[in-house]
Amino acid sequence: MKKMIIYLLISFVMSCGQTQLSHTDTAKIVVESFYKNDNSKLKKYTTPESYASFMAIQAMVAPGNDSPSNFKLIEETVDGDIAWVKFSTSYEEKPETFKLVKAEDQWKVTEKGLREKAPF
Repeated sequence: MKKMIIYLLISFVMSCGQTQLSHTDTAKIVVESFYKNDNSKLKKYTTPESYASFMAIQAMVAPGNDSPSNFKLIEETVDGDIAWVKFSTSYEEKPETFKLVKAEDQWKVTEKGLREKAPF
């Protein structure tokens, strides 16, 4: 009986930890993990191409910023498995925009296509 209860508790905890993040939550995680050099988290929430771009930028600017991001959503749009998120943070003076794609039921920040513009 005790084994059954422990098994059920473990199953419950594991299922609670796998909640799907919104595209906006994902954008916030990516920007914060980039500036805090949390590269394992950054890799988890970006496509391979986007991750490589973030790593190249990070190598040049070496952020390592532990201050709060003050992430503020400015505008967002979703069209099926593609989302755009425009936001501001305390890390940058100007707002930034991320394109996200949904892959395997998880939003990931991806690269914009050549000449592709955000819908806002």
